[in-house]
Amino acid sequence: MTLPAADEKRQFVEHMFDAIAPRYDLLNQLMTFGIDRRWRRAAVDALALQPGARVLDLGCGTGELTRQLHERLGARETVGVDRSPKMLEKSAAVAAPGRRFALGTVEELAPDAPFDLVFSNAALHFVGGHEALWPRLASFLAPDGQMAIHLPANQGHATHVTALEVASEEPFATALGGYVHPTHVLPVEVYATLFHRLGFARQTVKLVVYTHLLESRESVVEWVKGSILTEYQSRMAPGLWERFLERYRERLLPRLADERPFFFTFRRVLMHAAR
Repeated sequence: MTLPAADEKRQFVEHMFDAIAPRYDLLNQLMTFGIDRRWRRAAVDALALQPGARVLDLGCGTGELTRQLHERLGARETVGVDRSPKMLEKSAAVAAPGRRFALGTVEELAPDAPFDLVFSNAALHFVGGHEALWPRLASFLAPDGQMAIHLPANQGHATHVTALEVASEEPFATALGGYVHPTHVLPVEVYATLFHRLGFARQTVKLVVYTHLLESRESVVEWVKGSILTEYQSRMAPGLWERFLERYRERLLPRLADERPFFFTFRRVLMHAAR
């Protein structure tokens, strides 16, 4: 099993999000069953920020949700950062005085002034090395700053485990060059420990299981085709991808209950920390 090199991973993520930029907001809402918007609302409600704060939104996408975040918080300045040029082309439509967007990665970001809030919704799971990343994010904050972060954490689900298994089989393993979808999300207690060591006096770190009713277990395959399986599809010729998908169905469906509707579960790590 070979995890992608850092540069290769960055390039793939940029390419993937460039490709879906024109329909990103719709896809994001559909593929998360609206969880992305619900979490942002809940996260903002949990913040104790006074109007006039300076906010950093990492992985801002098209900027639409950044706009909503800026307005709900009554922020003085909000900076949205994303690694996808195509995403940021769309953000121009919601840029305004006090609300700007920049191309970049969290690994290379060098803020010119501290932020009152570092915010990220379903983006940092694409970045490795969280034990080193969290201190870096904390260094962006003002002395009384806050962090609010949401991470998908479904790597133990049969959908994800099966994808790893099929990717390790031949002829797929050779075609993929040993690539498998990397897992960067840590156990929830590790994030709590990181916040404690970084001097955050108040924190909430929790693993939440969201649920959704799908038409059948076959619908799960369609759902995953629009998420983690895109990384495998992009690395294979069309004919081999069809074989991969058929083998994936063959291994996955017996692991899922044959129920209608199908009760689908997906896990997210939700965290908020304040100094």
